[in-house]
Amino acid sequence: MNTKKIIIGLGILFLAAAAFIYFKAFSSNTNFSENEKYVFIPTGSTYEDVLKIISPEVNDIDNFKFIAEKRSYNDNVFPGRFLLKKGMGSFQIVSALRHNMPLNLSFNNQECLEKFATRIATQIEADSTSLMKAFKDSVFLKKNGLTEDNVIGIFIPNSYQMKWNTSAEKFRDKMFDEYQKFWNSERIAKAKAQNLSPIEVITLASIVHKETVKSDERPRVAGVYLNRLKTEMPLQADPTIIFAMRKKENNFDLVIKRVKGEMLYVNSPFNTYKNTGLPPGPVAMPDISAIDAVLSPEKHNYIYFCASVEKRGYHDFATTYEEHQVNAKKYADWVNKLGL
Repeated sequence: MNTKKIIIGLGILFLAAAAFIYFKAFSSNTNFSENEKYVFIPTGSTYEDVLKIISPEVNDIDNFKFIAEKRSYNDNVFPGRFLLKKGMGSFQIVSALRHNMPLNLSFNNQECLEKFATRIATQIEADSTSLMKAFKDSVFLKKNGLTEDNVIGIFIPNSYQMKWNTSAEKFRDKMFDEYQKFWNSERIAKAKAQNLSPIEVITLASIVHKETVKSDERPRVAGVYLNRLKTEMPLQADPTIIFAMRKKENNFDLVIKRVKGEMLYVNSPFNTYKNTGLPPGPVAMPDISAIDAVLSPEKHNYIYFCASVEKRGYHDFATTYEEHQVNAKKYADWVNKLGL
């Protein structure tokens, strides 16, 4: 009889202990009002580091520690970006901290590597300094036939999925892989038809991108520049002057509303008024519509163009210099009237 009571008593204690552990494991232990919240665990973090990071997001840190250590999380900390949901218990939180969630990284038309590195550093763990070092790594550049002037061309503005704790080198390598995928056989054939390499297409596309925001006009603008290249006429592209001036001043926030006067004589390989052919690299990251405009340009005899007064945002095109002078004077008179 006493044995039976002992067994029953032990059973009750076991059930009580199991209920206690279950309660600690699965009862809500979150401390945020949002339905979802991401926590970021940096590379090299220790268990103690995680406790500091997670502490503001949980109601009972001792509860979390009890379950985390029972599940051996304290010996297996993972860096990354982790999704917590409101109402999670400690068991679920530990499980979540083992599932590194990818993010959708995106970037648009950055004008220089420095701005690009700053933009990317806001989205992944790598900082701008390590990113710049990876972009300009001489071994990487030499291996892939790139230079510090044109490496910006391998970054195609788009949205990409990757882990938050991606290193600077892995980010660069992934972007180069994406660049190679972008240059499929069809695009390479179109580039060859224009007597351009992929990086030269990107370089010209960056000028086209800067010249017009109208995607439907870009094939026509691309055709103008390709006509100039074929006749060995200087490109005389204002965006290259703006880029050269900003690079010279080491200030890519420098505002230049009009290209005129002594700017045209700036001593720079990017000055396409002084130098024939393409500049040594892109003057910005062109978007895909600008790249495709260079690959599939409008065929015409236009050599000149200037901003249109009647068609805001568009340009007037001309086949002769005399026609261009008429268009240019019309635009100059309008700009002077505005006092720009």
